[in-house]
Amino acid sequence: MSLFGKFLIGKHSVLDEKAQKFMLLKNTEGKYFTFDEYNELVKANQTDKHKKQVYLYTTDATSQYTFVEAAKAKGYDVLEMAGQLDVHFVNKIESELKDITFKRVDAEVVDKLIEKDETRDSKLSSQQQDNIVPVFRSRLPENGYYVVMTEALDESALPVMITQSEFMRRMKDMSAMQGGMSMYGNLPESYNLVVNTNHPVIVNLAETLDKELSGELTKIDDSIEPVQKEFDDFSTKNASKKEDELSDDEKNKRKELQDKLEELRNEREEKLKEYGKQQDVVKQLIDIGLIANNMLKGEDLNKFVKRSVEFLGK
Repeated sequence: MSLFGKFLIGKHSVLDEKAQKFMLLKNTEGKYFTFDEYNELVKANQTDKHKKQVYLYTTDATSQYTFVEAAKAKGYDVLEMAGQLDVHFVNKIESELKDITFKRVDAEVVDKLIEKDETRDSKLSSQQQDNIVPVFRSRLPENGYYVVMTEALDESALPVMITQSEFMRRMKDMSAMQGGMSMYGNLPESYNLVVNTNHPVIVNLAETLDKELSGELTKIDDSIEPVQKEFDDFSTKNASKKEDELSDDEKNKRKELQDKLEELRNEREEKLKEYGKQQDVVKQLIDIGLIANNMLKGEDLNKFVKRSVEFLGK
């Protein structure tokens, strides 16, 4: 049990004024801090745009090494919280100290761990980003639920990263310790697969996709455009009508247009997925993200190693 968890035992609040004087927080450098000392250490660099201090932590500095190092490279400090009861401690702290929040280092890509009023331009257009998402969906792992998203990150960051929501992880951790929250424990593991739209490999993939599929995608887009316009015109014309005021013919027309749009969009997505299934580099990138999270094992790891050797020979 960590230093955090030990203070959850007993009838007094972990935030009792006397307890705060001797409670110690340990970081990944092996240094110990009182609450006041740690606040002073991180407040300049780890205060988000909502004026909250963000305490970053790791539950396993070895398996989460990639994320810990990314946070340190950003100038952030990372706490060690490996105790079984630390999730309860974190919830307690956040409920009593409203200006502090905790985030595990792999809950977000490093640029999003501590929200700042900063933006970075993407090297991919919005259309290229929309196109790249189905390509990666086509090669997702079968175990777990993944949401593919694009982020404009530093080009030196990994091309693909896998994160897991802080909230869902906490709920599942707590459900494992108490039966009353079993609904969370029964949910499948869910992750975000983040594609870095500024990494050279991703930019090259998007540009190659444009060259090889632009004709086929443009043809589908040209088919979508008039149907979308007809649907928009229909919606504008009937915007003032309630559902029960629409005639059967109008309802049928709306459904016909919706079905046609869905059919064309599905055709477009399937075209991109088929392309993705033929690109070993896409699977390689996803596996790199899994390895960074210590999530690639057994047969999948063996296939990754063999694929890596093949890439070296090209």
